[in-house]
Amino acid sequence: MKQFPGPDFLLNGPSARKLYHDYAAAMPVIDYHNHLPPDQIALDHQFENITQAWLYGDHYKWRAMRANGISEEFCTGNAGDADKFLQWAATVPYTLRNPLYHWTHLELQRYFEVNDQLNPDTAKKIYADCSAKLNSSEYSVQKLLSKSNVKLLCTTDDPLDDLKWHKQILQKSFNIHVKPAFRPDKAMQVDDPTAFNNYLHQLESVSGVSVKNFDDYLQVLKSRHDFFASAGCVVSDHGLEYLYYYKSRGGDLNRIFHKLLSGERPDAEESRMIRSSLLENFAEWDWEKGWVQQFHLGALRNANSRMLGTLGRDTGWDSIGDFPQAAGVAAFLDRMDQKNRLAKTIIYNLNPADNAAIAAMTGNFNDGSIAGKVQWGSAWWFLDQKDGMTDQLNILSNMGLISRFIGMLTDSRSFLSFPRHEYFRRILCNLFGEEIDKGELPDDIPWVGKVIQDICFNNAKNYFNWGVDL
Repeated sequence: MKQFPGPDFLLNGPSARKLYHDYAAAMPVIDYHNHLPPDQIALDHQFENITQAWLYGDHYKWRAMRANGISEEFCTGNAGDADKFLQWAATVPYTLRNPLYHWTHLELQRYFEVNDQLNPDTAKKIYADCSAKLNSSEYSVQKLLSKSNVKLLCTTDDPLDDLKWHKQILQKSFNIHVKPAFRPDKAMQVDDPTAFNNYLHQLESVSGVSVKNFDDYLQVLKSRHDFFASAGCVVSDHGLEYLYYYKSRGGDLNRIFHKLLSGERPDAEESRMIRSSLLENFAEWDWEKGWVQQFHLGALRNANSRMLGTLGRDTGWDSIGDFPQAAGVAAFLDRMDQKNRLAKTIIYNLNPADNAAIAAMTGNFNDGSIAGKVQWGSAWWFLDQKDGMTDQLNILSNMGLISRFIGMLTDSRSFLSFPRHEYFRRILCNLFGEEIDKGELPDDIPWVGKVIQDICFNNAKNYFNWGVDL
């Protein structure tokens, strides 16, 4: 069988192939949003087998296996690692036209030099060969990152985190920069007083401050924001159903906060008031420090309540929501712009129906002070596939400046996921290359190649205030 993917995978023409192979392929990687565990980086973790590296925590694969009729025992259950891998291998042939089919075989090639297709006939040999490599020192976590040409990555971290693993990484002679990102979602869970108060008690313990009112709460969160900055953080991130701004008075906020402290759930308007105030304060702190703020909008979380109760969050029961977005994004960004406190901002949407609205919205707040100050982020989660990326790149080209786009990220929990950057780069080069070949763009390969390299690496290098030499 012919090798798949081949060297010209997704590259449909001579210009696309030249742009990718001569300009994009060798560019380093900045992965400014992922969910990699920093402890495994600090300890240079060694996986025992490919199931541990590939299937643990990967809800993309679990969802495909469930759809293929595979028992939960082989997804999140107690089946052995070899048996879990065999069930994944039995699923892969049925993932044709799903991005998992492409990602799976790119990862097997790039990390393990495996050119065979994964299926029940090849599974045992691939499992043995890949697991043997993962047991060698050349396949430790740090070596896997180096194989992917990663120069810098940002993890996703709760304000409670002591960042000890990031500090350990800094103390090691590791040539990849690993930075935390401030993700205060749990600090905003005001619809659940029990969860909120549990989190508040942990926050008090970490900070050594007793929180009596909303102002105290802000001060404690600000101290954690300052702490993250002292550890090299330059990025915040928020996972929200939608973005909004709702003006409120201090007395209202303290009244609502005391309801929470007493275990009473705020009503919908009160929740919006307190969340809006928190977001405004987070955004202002980001602006003061020169951070980049990210907003991931539109996920409908935990749709399957039975499985949520059985397996917990982040196990594959989330989907695309149909929340209204444009008015809230406009109100929030406008509020920060009015105050001259609008930080560099990246907005990701999960519902493709919002693509054009978000792409157009970013142009309202690009004021000429910084190239691409307000960005429409890369195709995210369910949109992180060929059609989703293509739509995002085309709409951004039509409504903004694709040349100033800061490019791709993995948003992954797997150290084997970095070929997603290659996948994106091939799609990007093909879009430009096909238009060159059709005469819709000039046949100026050096200039277009520079734009490609900027999108792959240089724009992200220059956009964030990394504080390190890349």
